[in-house]
Amino acid sequence: MAGFIGKERHAVDEKGRLMIPVRFRRKFGQSASSGVEDAVSVHIDVLYIMKTPDRSLELYEPFIWNDMRKTISALSDFNTEERLLKTLMYESLEMVELDRQGRVAISREFLEHAGITKDVVIIGADTKMIIWEPDRLSALLQESAGRFALLAGRYF
Repeated sequence: MAGFIGKERHAVDEKGRLMIPVRFRRKFGQSASSGVEDAVSVHIDVLYIMKTPDRSLELYEPFIWNDMRKTISALSDFNTEERLLKTLMYESLEMVELDRQGRVAISREFLEHAGITKDVVIIGADTKMIIWEPDRLSALLQESAGRFALLAGRYF
């Protein structure tokens, strides 16, 4: 079953709340279950938000994050690189509650990391949603335009 696909523009309100697009909210829980009937019964009330090195933010449903958590938990606390990776991952992560209107409150730290002051672009990337400040996304797309064919050829 397809996950989050598409792109939408939204705005963060004065309290730092972001409305999750309805078409993405309708997909909540669907890739965690085997059938449509099961998907309807899944209620999502929290999401995980992560700061990324490219200065965007990523939103994950709990069951997707749980798979990532298992991988991170398997890293050794006695290996300095693995311990550093754990620290960097968890320093960049928060859990946010989804309110009745379908909004999540994003902390000032996370908004500043992504350069978000008002408008955002939310990209559905199958198992996650990627949140960009529109000008940063445009700059990334412009500087990377010539690389698409090369990257696609390498991985597909």
